[in-house]
Amino acid sequence: MSVTWYECKVKYKKTHETGEQKVTTDTYLLDAVSYTEAEARITEEMKTFTEEDFRIMNIKVANFSEVHPFENSDRWFKSKVSLVALDEESGKEKKTNIYLLVQANDVKEAFDNTTKAMEQTMGDYNIPSITESPIVDVFPYFTGEEEQLEKFKVLDSPELVEQEN
Repeated sequence: MSVTWYECKVKYKKTHETGEQKVTTDTYLLDAVSYTEAEARITEEMKTFTEEDFRIMNIKVANFSEVHPFENSDRWFKSKVSLVALDEESGKEKKTNIYLLVQANDVKEAFDNTTKAMEQTMGDYNIPSITESPIVDVFPYFTGEEEQLEKFKVLDSPELVEQEN
């Protein structure tokens, strides 16, 4: 099943480390089946995140093929990956670009994490660009599958998995 990711920009009062409150606009990413569901889900997520009033400024479909969280990383990077295939009719190389969202602490680590994410790829590819994303957090839709829950760090320990079964 294909996942559609939505970028949601939300404006709200954020309390900074100094204790000062400032109006901030942050971008969040979530998967949903429609704009309506994306709006409902970001509203629920923001209610748990802040008690202040907030306003959803924009919702748009993001062009990410995959999202890859990595432990001990605090920023999100957009990696452009060019898949290279040989066109059998013309004999020329054909490039298809995809975009991955990878979690990392800096650009070098984002490159390494993109390479890890592409390990299972059979074809040739290159990584022409990596840029820091404005995305603050990712809220995936969980199906309850153990592997997905572990990937996004929802399961704290193997004991919890045993208790659920």
